[in-house]
Amino acid sequence: MSYVLLIVGFVLLMKGADLFVEGSSNIATLLKVPPILIGLTIVALGTSSPEATVSIIAALEGSSGVSLGNVIGSNIFNITLVVGITAMIHPLAVETDTIRKEIPFTLLASVALYIMISDVLLQGGGSNVISRSEGIILLLFFAVFLYYIFEMARNSRENDKTEAEAGPKGEVKWRKNLFFTIGGLVAIIFGGEMVVSNATEIALAIGMSETLVGLTIVAVGTSLPELITSVTAAIKKETQIALGNIVGSNIFNILLVIGSSATITPLAVDDKISFDAIFMIILTLILLIFSRTKYKVSKIEGLILAAVYVAYLVFIIFRN
Repeated sequence: MSYVLLIVGFVLLMKGADLFVEGSSNIATLLKVPPILIGLTIVALGTSSPEATVSIIAALEGSSGVSLGNVIGSNIFNITLVVGITAMIHPLAVETDTIRKEIPFTLLASVALYIMISDVLLQGGGSNVISRSEGIILLLFFAVFLYYIFEMARNSRENDKTEAEAGPKGEVKWRKNLFFTIGGLVAIIFGGEMVVSNATEIALAIGMSETLVGLTIVAVGTSLPELITSVTAAIKKETQIALGNIVGSNIFNILLVIGSSATITPLAVDDKISFDAIFMIILTLILLIFSRTKYKVSKIEGLILAAVYVAYLVFIIFRN
């Protein structure tokens, strides 16, 4: 039965992502805002839902390692495998604002997170912990990010006022696209949950340890919506939505998910996670460098990023 449900989960993920990308890109047209903004907000929030659910529930249950490991692992997966596979399908065009603002903001959030988990190194404390006050600071950073997004949207719409107010081709309907977006998001979330739970059950049945399952199947599983949505967007040549989804998801994961989790309860930090946080920062820098080469992430650069994830996966399996 687990195998059947696993297949159903993948079907929901793929069909949900197809509807979600189509609906959200049409909404961008209706609102007269760039698709990158939709990717940074609606799509990013939707595809970050599994990480948010897992991390916040884990925080409520006192499993702080799951909350933090899930976010950092998902962000590494997003930058390497999601960007890599998406770029290999279709080179990712990068907007100037993405290079100058969004990716550096992701880098800032990553560095801030590393500082927060380095109490022993930086302050000589007895243990590393993300306190409730630091969680609130992350949420305030998130509020600043949302303000920036809304300002971008407002400025974009004002710039479009001089253009003809012709409706989108085919008389795109609000109701239809809201249905596609919401229905696709629900399918993505339920599909992702079915894939994670049933793949975990199958893996345990064939003798994989719980630790290995957590580091591989569960971490990858909560990032499947980002992967499926970005790949679908790349196939449809909506590369701005694809890259906006990835960058936006990483910002949401650090600022909103960890911020909310730490605000609920302080998060104790495993010493091993420091390496992963530094690796996440390095990968964000690499993404920034790749984005500046002809303002796109090429197929070769995508291949390099995907290969880096495979090497990282091998490393964490042997480390643990």
